[in-house]
Amino acid sequence: MKTVKTLKTLLLALAAMMMLSGTARAGWDPGDEVNAGHTIEMFKQADPSLDRFFSRAYGYAVYSDIYKGGFMIIGGGHGKGIVYEQGKPVGRSSVTMLNVGPQLGGQAFSEIIFFKDQAALVNFTKGNYELSAQIGVVLVKSGLATNTDYSDGVAVFAMPKGGLMGELTIGGQKFTFDPGQ
Repeated sequence: MKTVKTLKTLLLALAAMMMLSGTARAGWDPGDEVNAGHTIEMFKQADPSLDRFFSRAYGYAVYSDIYKGGFMIIGGGHGKGIVYEQGKPVGRSSVTMLNVGPQLGGQAFSEIIFFKDQAALVNFTKGNYELSAQIGVVLVKSGLATNTDYSDGVAVFAMPKGGLMGELTIGGQKFTFDPGQ
């Protein structure tokens, strides 16, 4: 009985943390674009073969910092990013993650989602886009992008930044989009 009560408390704390982690801003923050630019350069330096995605994708979303943590059987994460259409910023996005399964620790990472064509980007910008567990995320290392292709019109690449997390989980990512500048 005590385990159920502890689990409920953890779930409530995680839900409160996720709701409070969204940053309220009154306008476009140019610092977000600068951070996104630095992230793009980091990805290109780590794996030059990613250039084919940057040059051919219709659009992409860049998340410079996603923070993720988990304890026991539940975890989650949150981050914010910039969405680009044909190389130009068109809005902001946030990502919220929830995963279930054995896990312990925390980590920070960057992520870029490439959209193969206009239809894939439009689907993302509708506002409540989700990536399921079936979409593979490729960890960026030199040359890996050469053998990677789109799945359902998207390709996802991640680069660890720090932290330590052990997990054997199932979960997903939910994204929001705000075109406001």
